[in-house]
Amino acid sequence: MNLFSVFRISLFSLTIAFSLIGLGLNAYFISLTVPYFYFIFSALGVATAVLTILTVPIMLIVDSVRRGAFTSMIVFELSWLFILAILWVATAGEAIYTFNYYYPQGCIYGSIDPTANTYCMELQAVEAFAFLNFLIFLGYTSVLLVFSIIGSSRGNSVWTSSVKDATFFAQKSWPAQQQTPLNQYSGAPPTGYTGTPVSHPQQLGTYSTHSGTPAQSPHMQPQQFQPVYSGQPQGISV
Repeated sequence: MNLFSVFRISLFSLTIAFSLIGLGLNAYFISLTVPYFYFIFSALGVATAVLTILTVPIMLIVDSVRRGAFTSMIVFELSWLFILAILWVATAGEAIYTFNYYYPQGCIYGSIDPTANTYCMELQAVEAFAFLNFLIFLGYTSVLLVFSIIGSSRGNSVWTSSVKDATFFAQKSWPAQQQTPLNQYSGAPPTGYTGTPVSHPQQLGTYSTHSGTPAQSPHMQPQQFQPVYSGQPQGISV
């Protein structure tokens, strides 16, 4: 387990604890106003806290007991945690609107109406824990997105892997391509070679290697005898 995975578990544990506190505070405000009305921030806060409490522990448990689950994939984790971050910041925004409407001057009713001042401080607590969860989810998803982009640019498959199995900064090692060495000449004759040189047919007009005279072609005509005239009569003397 790498350091970032430990950091992830710590942050998720904090969000679960803050969600439990937010669930209690928002449920308390609903109990004060229902059945007459309810505040938007309290209903949204209860729904967001329930989603966080149900889904975040499931993501951690499934990631620890099973490999390859879609809830452990980084692409799913980024998408879902970003949705939770939006829900928490919407809860904080609605709580701020309600606070500015009912307590424009702040919690200054301690000596006049202690109950109203308590509601004021509880509403501030709803804002604080909603913002804390929003900042945790937003910061975590931002860092995870940057790490995933870095890992993907280095050739690592990180989007479909879990955080504990992902390799973000290591360069992917490609398998070395084996080169086929050229066959070296060993000096041995090829198969079937008997050691007797092959005699090539002798070309016409070439010289014999023994006499140094031109070789006679079998197709040459034999020379005819030509008499030589010496200027004197030839014949048999009597």
